[in-house]
Amino acid sequence: MKLKKVAVLAAAVLAVGPAPLARAQAAEKPGGDWAGIVRESVTITMDGGWSAKGELTYPKGARGRLPVVVLLHGSGHNDMDQTLAPGVATFRSVARSVSGSGFAVLRFNKRGVVGVGPVLSDNPKFLDPDKPYEQTVRDAAAAVRFAGRSKRVDPARVFLLGHSEGTQVVGNLVADPRLYGIAKPAGVVAMGVVHGTPREVIYYQAVGRTLGQLHEEFDGDGDGLLSATEVSGGLIGLPEDVAGQFRAMLTDPATDADGDGRLAIDTEVEPVVRAAIGFDQFPNLPGLPESFAKYITDFGRFKTPAQELPRYDGPVLLVNGQTDTQTPVRGAIVADAALATAGNRDHTLITYPGVSHLMNVTPEYQPVRGNPDPAVLRDITAWLAGHR
Repeated sequence: MKLKKVAVLAAAVLAVGPAPLARAQAAEKPGGDWAGIVRESVTITMDGGWSAKGELTYPKGARGRLPVVVLLHGSGHNDMDQTLAPGVATFRSVARSVSGSGFAVLRFNKRGVVGVGPVLSDNPKFLDPDKPYEQTVRDAAAAVRFAGRSKRVDPARVFLLGHSEGTQVVGNLVADPRLYGIAKPAGVVAMGVVHGTPREVIYYQAVGRTLGQLHEEFDGDGDGLLSATEVSGGLIGLPEDVAGQFRAMLTDPATDADGDGRLAIDTEVEPVVRAAIGFDQFPNLPGLPESFAKYITDFGRFKTPAQELPRYDGPVLLVNGQTDTQTPVRGAIVADAALATAGNRDHTLITYPGVSHLMNVTPEYQPVRGNPDPAVLRDITAWLAGHR
């Protein structure tokens, strides 16, 4: 049986983007505007001949040097707004909210991105550096140094906010600031916290989340086995494209390996999903460019937030959606526990029911892209205000 293969995009890895068996994402218009906020275009010089375009925002009429928040993206070629779809721009929403509360905010295009859209460079050396994740960390450090030198900014009050891949970047930076030529940050916000090895993360995103959906939404009696009745009932209400993929897999006689008329989710369905994705070829997943394997291998050389953040004794805010199927909430919980064990006296964990990887309210297994929920923005802004 051939299950229709669903693309597993490099942009989805440890970050933002479509997930396996997810329906087409709908756009959501960001609310509000930039009223009362100055938007100053900047250029950040980085190594290897790359200069990142960016924007420093701050309240109109602000006097003196301001605390600043540097926004660090999820994986992939993200622009300064972290634009994911028309009207969906995670960092634009965050920057507007935080700058409106009295902070400066620095956001910038990642290496290889020349404009919002995102618009990519035609120079392959910027799009595909030799050590892609390490380069991301070095570029982030360059942005932090730039922020500290701004005439609008108090260099002693530089905060870092990372989303997804950015939570690991933040952890790597604050664990050893001197290594990256930056001062100890004044505080850290980690949004959608990465946890586990790259293989574990990709397995969950590509295979495990599908099995989880079968357990939660199909297996009515919770015995781990799907009857024909449970299969037909589970398909009800799903988007047709998603239902079609599940139907093809769950009604194919080959999936029922032992021929008993019931499907064991973890032993009969799992190998079918894994084979459809080509997961056993990890990190060289079929249909993905060589750059994906290079990126994920390089990423694996660095420690996770739960390993790195405990080396930092400053204030930490961890926020995560409880129904995040890309960086599950467990990562934030584990990181928070590690901070407590290390003796950090100022760490806060906030998790949100019904909230996904993009921090918007949306169904767990059929996520719709959207901007961060107002409650999330309020919590981040309030935490920053309390540490300014």
